[in-house]
Amino acid sequence: MGALEQLLVVQEHDTTADQLHHRRANLPERAELTAREATTAELDRRLAEVSARRDELTRSQKRLEDEVASLEAKAVEVDKRLYSGTITAPRELQALQDELASLKRRQSQLEDQDLEVMVEAEPVDAELEQLRAEREAAERDLARLRSEVEAAEADIVARLAEEVEARAAAVVSVPPDLLAHYDDLRKRYKGVVAAPLVGSTCGNCRLTLPATEVDRIKKLPPDTLVHCEECGRILVR
Repeated sequence: MGALEQLLVVQEHDTTADQLHHRRANLPERAELTAREATTAELDRRLAEVSARRDELTRSQKRLEDEVASLEAKAVEVDKRLYSGTITAPRELQALQDELASLKRRQSQLEDQDLEVMVEAEPVDAELEQLRAEREAAERDLARLRSEVEAAEADIVARLAEEVEARAAAVVSVPPDLLAHYDDLRKRYKGVVAAPLVGSTCGNCRLTLPATEVDRIKKLPPDTLVHCEECGRILVR
């Protein structure tokens, strides 16, 4: 096998490696993972929002219950004084009765408000439960997708290592100056830079060369460097 033909072998390994790099950068599993991460982030935002609403309701309920407890304690004290027998003046007794009634009314109002908060909290609790279930399911999906991405990347990395090893073995038979020229063209064209001349057609751009040019090329020594006039790639014949 001539040096130019060996260059095609190097090109084959480079092309395969390029395809593997492209596949690694565009894994469908990673795209799905990214989409799922966005969905999960939205779930986290909604969870934080609903949790904050529930916390506010909890604080309101605690405040109301504390105030009710305080009123109950105060009412007990007033009731003790009212029926202690130490107060006999009708005006003072009436004042205590009025105060006790006022405390009871206020307590009733606060208990009604507490009930309203409890009713308001029910759909919030249901929404929280639903969101938490969705979040747990999303986390399971994320774990699965991360595992799939990791496995796919590991497979690609292993195949890339094989291509690197195979390329290293192939370049041994390519003269250093030809390899350097090939590598320079790779930097310029970012892809295929060596293509077979099939009959009179460039294997890269499919340009059909003039018969006189084909005849001239065929008369050149086997390892003479020839480039396609259209695409600038190395022609291997």
